[in-house]
Amino acid sequence: MEGKFSFVWAMILCVMIAHAQGNYYSTIPADYNQEKKTNLHFFFHDILSGENPSAVQIAQAKNSHSFSSFGTLYAIDDALRVGVEPTSEVIGRAKGLYVIAAQEDDLALVMYVDFGFTTGKFNGSSFIVCSQNPVTETKRELAVVGGRGNFRMARGFAELYTRYINVTTGDAIVEYNVTLFHY
Repeated sequence: MEGKFSFVWAMILCVMIAHAQGNYYSTIPADYNQEKKTNLHFFFHDILSGENPSAVQIAQAKNSHSFSSFGTLYAIDDALRVGVEPTSEVIGRAKGLYVIAAQEDDLALVMYVDFGFTTGKFNGSSFIVCSQNPVTETKRELAVVGGRGNFRMARGFAELYTRYINVTTGDAIVEYNVTLFHY
């Protein structure tokens, strides 16, 4: 009888320990405010040349011959400006990585970039792009996959138009029209 009693207490103890260790999550109904839509317009200044480039090559494939060869990886800290002019007001920075991801003659990047704003209504907020960027196309679209600050839980898309490109240096200025859905 004493053996059965000890066994029952041992089982109760095991169940209590398993229950206590099993609660590693909590699910509650989401209580969000109404979803918002924000449209943004700015110019992305990607500068690979000069004494203070905003994009630098950090890795290269063995068979690479130029800044646009397949497998070349760049780290960026590019200015987001209100205009196409290099002297126009800076409203934020695009920080992240892009890799040349096309083996053919067309130039395509895959971008992993956080677009953060440093002035105005959206100061301290950012959205994230993780998408292919077929840079040789006149009009192209990238996916917005997240955000923080005012753009928490953002999703949406960015339409891009190249306004300037120097094929020798790789310097480019790209117009961004972004549509975000966020809370």
